[in-house]
Amino acid sequence: MNLSIVIPLLNEEESLQELHDWIVSVMRSNSFSYEILFVDDGSTDDSWQIICRLSRENSNVKGIRFLRNFGKSQALHAGFKAAEGEVIITMDADLQDNPEEIPELYRLITEEGYDLVSGWKKKRYDSFLSKNMPSKLFNWAARKTSGVKLHDFNCGLKAFDQKVVKNIEVSGEMHRYIPVLAKNAGFSNIGEKVVLHQARKYGKTKFGMERFINGFLDLITIWFVSKFGKRPMHLFGALGVLMFIIGFGFAGYLGIDKLFINPTGRLITDRPQFFLSLTAMIIGTQLFLAGFLGEILIRSRKNEARYTVSEETGHAQKEEQYSS
Repeated sequence: MNLSIVIPLLNEEESLQELHDWIVSVMRSNSFSYEILFVDDGSTDDSWQIICRLSRENSNVKGIRFLRNFGKSQALHAGFKAAEGEVIITMDADLQDNPEEIPELYRLITEEGYDLVSGWKKKRYDSFLSKNMPSKLFNWAARKTSGVKLHDFNCGLKAFDQKVVKNIEVSGEMHRYIPVLAKNAGFSNIGEKVVLHQARKYGKTKFGMERFINGFLDLITIWFVSKFGKRPMHLFGALGVLMFIIGFGFAGYLGIDKLFINPTGRLITDRPQFFLSLTAMIIGTQLFLAGFLGEILIRSRKNEARYTVSEETGHAQKEEQYSS
């Protein structure tokens, strides 16, 4: 199979038929073998009923439905797990991503040898204050922190070699940082393509300003995980030893001062330096233990899904379920 098109969605009943017809038209005009994987992230409208109807009418359409809303990252994770295509395309269901971009994205992966190609919505049809300006600031911070030179980390239109999506785990709110996850997994050939951005035709956006706050917090998380996720002792252990040495040094100074320099002076416990040294040694011990426990958790960690599948349709139907 040439292409798997993974589309996470939440309450997009108005756009699904049009999006499906548009994708099918592009697939047929380019003679692609394909599958369309709709991942319904707990919609409360008729989105799932429409997906089921499309699956009955087109055997290339498959659907996965979550029991409740688990988030875009979990929807992508489920889609990646089920995808069978040589190249996986992700796109949003709101018709703001143009399916006409798919053939060129496919070519960049299969002919140019990219592991991942991310779309860049250079010209956007969004509000400058609520989306464009925060997005530019967010992307600048992501570039500086991660070292991945992309202009638009959060663009939903991306293309992946299959081996990439099968070797990364998208969890939490990390869908914004899939290129960073890919880089951390060893897939360094990451490209970018300017793509058309279209004004939203139906409904309203599911994301508010809080997504940028969460995005920056996730950026700190992914930076920390990429630097120390596999070796927490290197950070916590080093800080713990440093704090303990500082505290022990203060205690040693107080002891020498009391024994040899000023034996008739105040008691050690009456001096503020005593409490500073005690606090530093306690904190140092705690940091060291945090690093030690982190190392144990990494070695005992098992992959666990973070969503519950309610129903599946088309060839995506399986007996297994993923429990949160």
